[in-house]
Amino acid sequence: MQTFPEVQTQEFEVSSDQAGERLDKILSLIYQDMSRSFFQKLIKNQQILVNNVPRKSNYRVEVKDIISVSVPKAEEIEILPEPIPLDILYEDGDILVVNKPKGMVVHPAVGHYSGTLVNAVMYHCKDSLSGINGVIRPGIVHRIDMDTTGALIVCKNDNAHIKIAEQIKVHSVTRRYLGIVKGVVKQDTGTIEGTIGRHPVDRKKMAVNVTNGKIAITHYRVVQRFCSHTFMEFELETGRTHQIRVHMASIGHPLLGDMIYGNGKNSWNLQGQTLHAAVIGFIHPVTNQYLELEAPLPKYFEDLLRKPL
Repeated sequence: MQTFPEVQTQEFEVSSDQAGERLDKILSLIYQDMSRSFFQKLIKNQQILVNNVPRKSNYRVEVKDIISVSVPKAEEIEILPEPIPLDILYEDGDILVVNKPKGMVVHPAVGHYSGTLVNAVMYHCKDSLSGINGVIRPGIVHRIDMDTTGALIVCKNDNAHIKIAEQIKVHSVTRRYLGIVKGVVKQDTGTIEGTIGRHPVDRKKMAVNVTNGKIAITHYRVVQRFCSHTFMEFELETGRTHQIRVHMASIGHPLLGDMIYGNGKNSWNLQGQTLHAAVIGFIHPVTNQYLELEAPLPKYFEDLLRKPL
């Protein structure tokens, strides 16, 4: 693994085993502590050149191409423990499962360097967190959106992290969500299958059936129908970014309160989508026993179900 040196520019030559790969992918493989999206921004800003020529992210590198990488000096951000209360569903010496509240970001990012779940678990767990995802995301093996509530696994050591991550990779983790969608869903059960990838125009959004998208499968079941909304359960076979939100919007039933994938109307002044990670099940990384945990619905969600939806 390489990291950026103190100087702003570094050059390297493409080898035969790297030839044919996308420019952004090659960079994310070489500099493994930097994300692919980070390099896409640098490429767009012409801070990365190939043979002294600006290229696009999808440029396929060739043998002996000279790639020049120029980056601004990174600002060091200190992530501090914060005494934020945690709703703990389960805890032992290897893992912690929490019920994440609405409005809490999972890990620090631009604009959110405090008040995150990471800040909270650093205070709770002290030095007992996995370090595989670096100083910004200690213990974090998966995530849910800021305004999605519910069950989330935190790993206390690298062994637990590796074993949980492998289960997530092969889609063997049980993940059931509850949500309220707009409109009355006619089918009692169903499956939405297709690819999900970054929206070709709005890069903050995801979209279905896009070029280079990844396969995404969501199973759904109607729990209760109302006059103009439907209370539903979703089970994820895959775990793509915004998967349930994108899939339900694609069939004309966006999640209630979703200001990104909905129609912009918010009758109950909700904070984001009405979506809750209700159940998570996995093989414990040490005992090898199946463990399934349920996160109770948040109060705002229960209150909504009592309204004339």
